[in-house]
Amino acid sequence: MRLATWNVNSLNARLPRVKEWLEMATPDVLCMQETKMSDVAFPGSVFEDLGYEWAHHGEGRWNGVAILSRVGLADPSNGFKDGTDSDPQARIIWATCGGVRVASAYIPNGRELGHDHYHYKLSWLARLRSHLESNVSSGEPVVVAGDFNVAPADNDVWDIEAFAGMTHVSELEREALAAVLGWGLIDVFRERWPQDNLYTFWDYQAGRFYKRQGMRIDMVLASDLLAQQVVMALIDRNARKGQKPSDHAPVLVDFAWDCDARNRDA
Repeated sequence: MRLATWNVNSLNARLPRVKEWLEMATPDVLCMQETKMSDVAFPGSVFEDLGYEWAHHGEGRWNGVAILSRVGLADPSNGFKDGTDSDPQARIIWATCGGVRVASAYIPNGRELGHDHYHYKLSWLARLRSHLESNVSSGEPVVVAGDFNVAPADNDVWDIEAFAGMTHVSELEREALAAVLGWGLIDVFRERWPQDNLYTFWDYQAGRFYKRQGMRIDMVLASDLLAQQVVMALIDRNARKGQKPSDHAPVLVDFAWDCDARNRDA
């Protein structure tokens, strides 16, 4: 299984690039974030023509998450099942693809320390942990992929001093993400590539991309069963180049996981 995650920063603006990238990279599963469109507007037929089933959870101008799969897509669901109120924003969608329970997640930005959106971000990550505890076994094949809007460690940003007093690197955010990982997930890219200067996001302003001033906030988190089967993990920086790119690059992971056998068993 080749699984990828990509914050496309408006699918309407980026559809030709996403289509071209799918034809080039040929992922079995693609998790997308920030589609910024309603379910009615989602261009499902474009992806069907490329051989993908799809599920989308959108709200219009903001947020929006999707899963594309060419290895089957079953039991799609939106949001959390944690016994509390539904999330008012379209930030997570689940589906079973090739025998793997997959989530495409877009964690809140937080805006600034102490802001209501910052507290929403912390509670959102806590709800993700609670949902996993209540609905998924850590012994199952599980992937939670997406834009986490948290840099887990200092070497996940280009200059930690430049982020002093800002979101994405605060202790509480990192603790909340660590709690999600503590349920039984592994940051498979970082496990394979521990070195510095590996980023997935570069702000459009000030030429950050060409100055290599980025952040690693897009991740593929996998349960141990799958993490042991990683054969390749990379960030496709080329997708951040050219005309009208997203400010995020896709993250791809290849697992030695027999999707066809899983689909036959199902």
